[in-house]
Amino acid sequence: MKKQSRLFHLGWVVILIGALLAHFIQTSGGISIRDIRFNGANGQVLSGLLYVPPGVTAENKAPGILAVHGYINSRETQSGFAIEYARRGYVVLALDQSGHGYSDAPAFANGFGGPAGLAYLRSLDIVDTNNIGLEGHSMGGWTVLAAAAAMPNDYKAVVLEGSSTGAPFAQEGSTTWPRNLAVVFSKFDEFSPLMWNVDRAQDVVSSPKLQAVFGTTDAVVPGNVYGDIAAGTARMLQTPNTTHPGDHISPEAIGYSIDWFAQTLEGAKPIPSSDQIWLWKEIGTLIAFVGFIILLAGTFEMLLSTATFAHLRQAPVATAHRSRTAKWWIGFALSAFIPVLTYYLFLYWGGQLLPGSALFPQTITSQIAFWAVLNGVIVFLIGFVLRGEKVSARGNVLGSILIALATVGIGYLFVIAADFLFKIDFRFWVVALKPMSLLQAKIALVYLVPFTLFFVLALRGLHTGLTVTGDSRAKQYLSNIGALAMGFLVFLVVQYGWLLINGHLLSLNEPLNTVVAIQFLPLMAIIAFLSTFTYRRTGSYLPGALINSLFVTWYIVAGQATQFPVS
Repeated sequence: MKKQSRLFHLGWVVILIGALLAHFIQTSGGISIRDIRFNGANGQVLSGLLYVPPGVTAENKAPGILAVHGYINSRETQSGFAIEYARRGYVVLALDQSGHGYSDAPAFANGFGGPAGLAYLRSLDIVDTNNIGLEGHSMGGWTVLAAAAAMPNDYKAVVLEGSSTGAPFAQEGSTTWPRNLAVVFSKFDEFSPLMWNVDRAQDVVSSPKLQAVFGTTDAVVPGNVYGDIAAGTARMLQTPNTTHPGDHISPEAIGYSIDWFAQTLEGAKPIPSSDQIWLWKEIGTLIAFVGFIILLAGTFEMLLSTATFAHLRQAPVATAHRSRTAKWWIGFALSAFIPVLTYYLFLYWGGQLLPGSALFPQTITSQIAFWAVLNGVIVFLIGFVLRGEKVSARGNVLGSILIALATVGIGYLFVIAADFLFKIDFRFWVVALKPMSLLQAKIALVYLVPFTLFFVLALRGLHTGLTVTGDSRAKQYLSNIGALAMGFLVFLVVQYGWLLINGHLLSLNEPLNTVVAIQFLPLMAIIAFLSTFTYRRTGSYLPGALINSLFVTWYIVAGQATQFPVS
């Protein structure tokens, strides 16, 4: 038992190291972080993280900033901005938009929650209401613009990161609205047609829509101040060298927003924008995420050594192929690339067939579930048709269900503990795992059905169709990771290589789903690792399929927007 628990102990030690690093960075210098809930419009309850610098009181007020994430993200996505603002003396409200994170559904409602967020920030007696800034990324930009439109005299400056004024979801900008506006629009932003009506982000300087806001008919010069700060009409464009989601992990993009608020708000500490420590917090939560995956594997290993689950421990009885023949390579290629080749089409079909409803309230989760089920069937058939020798698909169903529930349940307790003790989730960039709300847990029960079907079919096909006699442990892991993740790796390399060379994605009309696909790459690698780990110890695909269905359903539902109001 002692030997079988080593991986489990390693997992929680790694989690603790990452959690402590992240905690010490985000509370650097005495910053406190409060998990808050407050009432918005129409009875909607909104969620946020409130970052309070040390020494701030009702008698010693500080300037405030409302910072809002983009679509299908959450308040923690803004932590790089929030940490740096708080270090400079700002009280920061990192808001969960309507229908995101722990804020009530539906998404897009009540100005995305922006007006209520600004009203709450202004209600705090520790905030200098004469010096409030608004910062939003992507749809978060439209959130803070909704606040600016609803309360035009209650803020002093705005930073739009990868966002825009005007259609489709904001009031049209002008030379006087919003007040003191900085547009930080990256050179490789995937959403330039939607935001500023130009095919390439590099051409934003010549966007008539942007020029109208800046009051010029010439190309806007990045770094130049247009208008007058004292009059509230100042405008500035900055173009960091990153992508749309890259704004969150770009010192350049974060630095530009720091500089703008330093120019337009009063009362902050004069810390240079080049002095940034937030990346260490991201590294800490990444370490914790890696520790979580180790913990899941270690928990499974430890449970197998108990009397309750010892009967599940068996070596694989046979392999599908004696060597990597042409048939094996065909199966490998189809397993890797069919999910990518069907990606846009199946997501589109899912969106058309499964609009937001009380049963399926998260539209993107529904699209992914639809894609998953169809691909599960395809991968299963590929494994059945192209397999080598006949392989038993044995598995103890009840034992597999129980050990999967126990494994993921223990992992869930560690995520809750990290949130409670350190106020962190497990993440890097947009890949994030966090506790579910009770409502999200109810939603997850519905989506668990299609995702379980996918993993049972797909991982049965993987292990009965592509296992090779004599493979070393490393070769088996790498082969299975390649079968599940290589297609998305090639897909993203092609898309972003095209973006770097030509200034826009190869699939120009699919920026959102292309950005969503970034998460598929690490997820597919994790799925392959956990599935292979469990298969090597039980000779069955079932435990890995069920562990992955629980983990992935939790991951997706907790991180997605809820478009339909449910209770």
